[in-house]
Amino acid sequence: MVGAPHAHVDAQVDPLAGLRSADDPPWDVYLTGTVFLDIIFTGLGSAPVRGTESWARGMGSSPGGVANMATALARLGLRTSLAAAFGDDHYGDYCWDALEQGEGIDLSPSGTVPGWHSPVTVSMAYEGERTMVSHGHEPPPEAVFLQEGVPECRPRARAAVASLTPGRRSPWIAQAAGEGTRIFGDVGWDDTGAWDLAGLSDLEHCEAFLPNAEEAMRYTGTDCPRAAAHALTAFVPLAVVTLGSEGAYAVDRRTGESAEVPAIAVEALDPTGAGDVFVAGFVTGTLAGWPLADRLAFAGLTARRLRLAQGTWWSYGRPRIDPRAGRPGRRLPGPGSRRCRPRRRGWRRRGRGRTALRRGCPTWQSPAAHASGGPPCRPATAHHRPHPQPRRRP
Repeated sequence: MVGAPHAHVDAQVDPLAGLRSADDPPWDVYLTGTVFLDIIFTGLGSAPVRGTESWARGMGSSPGGVANMATALARLGLRTSLAAAFGDDHYGDYCWDALEQGEGIDLSPSGTVPGWHSPVTVSMAYEGERTMVSHGHEPPPEAVFLQEGVPECRPRARAAVASLTPGRRSPWIAQAAGEGTRIFGDVGWDDTGAWDLAGLSDLEHCEAFLPNAEEAMRYTGTDCPRAAAHALTAFVPLAVVTLGSEGAYAVDRRTGESAEVPAIAVEALDPTGAGDVFVAGFVTGTLAGWPLADRLAFAGLTARRLRLAQGTWWSYGRPRIDPRAGRPGRRLPGPGSRRCRPRRRGWRRRGRGRTALRRGCPTWQSPAAHASGGPPCRPATAHHRPHPQPRRRP
């Protein structure tokens, strides 16, 4: 077992309280992916114009990418474990602190990659939509290895959210499905333009597939998202198609049931991460055993709460409070703040150099070491996890 589940201090509701037993997996949801630092500008009157300066009425910053979904799952009361690579810089440390300490997300399968710069996205929200500019470097093998799920260090979970990539298999998905984990498949835009469902090799292991309307129609060759949902059930038991401002539609092949719910009309301040939060709400309802229509309605409600917020899902609800702060209510400093330098997690000081990479799995090895038959990873527990180094004033 990797780590041990712990409830966040602010958690009030456990949606699975009536279903838990002593034999349950330690985690409710496991997911992998890339963590970005998101900087979000809201309240822009229009798109930025070349050669001019635009002022935004609002701004927020938070961990983004897969962190949006992980945070939503944790705030909905699910015990969440995340496998991701974090950059060896202030942005990476800030994201780690916000997820682990601020949200109570298990990062035992995650680690910091020395010398790798954290990916950054700037999102500008206007006219009900957003434009994003991202920067990042090609992830090194260590980062790819972590983000694809180290098989020996992957924790057991009731469910997993898998990002399906055309033309590529992730071995952990088949392994998890074989152990009884319920797989929810997510997908992004197919940059190859093939839009071939046969290329989504891991779709066969999924219980549910949740594309948006455009993706669903392109993958099925249909001109109607509802027809696309029915066509997708030939490949996966449960197809859920999000319809944007029209709501969502779902078809369950096992029961023959279908459901559609309209979207809740709101003035969207910031739609960044709404799709991730929708998936989190649907996973929560599914694990709780709710009817299909109720799951869709709850997922739409959680996404609505995000769209009312300024600066992603993180800004709505619980503030980012630093548990180490000297007085109640003190907020986490921004990335790179000189007022409170983040801890360095990727290394320990030994003289003037740096030692081996610290992993959530303490005996983590590189892919080459695994290929050469090195010893397997030893599960991490709170008893032998390395202690963070003391802070140093700049």
